[in-house]
Amino acid sequence: MAMMNSSNRGLSNVLARITNKLQQDLLVNEAITELKNLLNVDRVVLYYFYTKWKGQVTFEALSDREYSIIGSTGPEDCFKFEYAELYLAGRINAIDDIENSMITDCHREFLRNMQVRSNLVAPVLTHGRLWGLLVAHHCQDVRVWQASDINLIRQYSHNLASAPSISGS
Repeated sequence: MAMMNSSNRGLSNVLARITNKLQQDLLVNEAITELKNLLNVDRVVLYYFYTKWKGQVTFEALSDREYSIIGSTGPEDCFKFEYAELYLAGRINAIDDIENSMITDCHREFLRNMQVRSNLVAPVLTHGRLWGLLVAHHCQDVRVWQASDINLIRQYSHNLASAPSISGS
């Protein structure tokens, strides 16, 4: 009988993890699609950190398939500890025009390669750690980010961070 209970508990744990992952995926997909539409941008992605300061684009909402960067990883030499510390402190980074911004050459080249002209980034913080980055890209032209845009991405990053399927993971 003890063997059966242990087996059932194991199965219940697996099912709970699968259910949580499906809820998380649905939540993220809905959030980035809504945010893309509200901001009227070419791309919104979730950059998920699978280990300290290393991650990849795991979700994207696009205005056109040509803007897909799913699975992309950031250049490790560009994402330094200083950037991570700023995001851990809640920094939202708004770059209206990557060509005229005070960013490193490495960062500018990375954004160019992804067809980015304007970049808006908010951290998704859970339990004091950087779980991911919510990123909006405008690719077709320069975008001057408004306070309302910054507040919107902040709200969505907070909503993701506080969702049980994310904050519990």
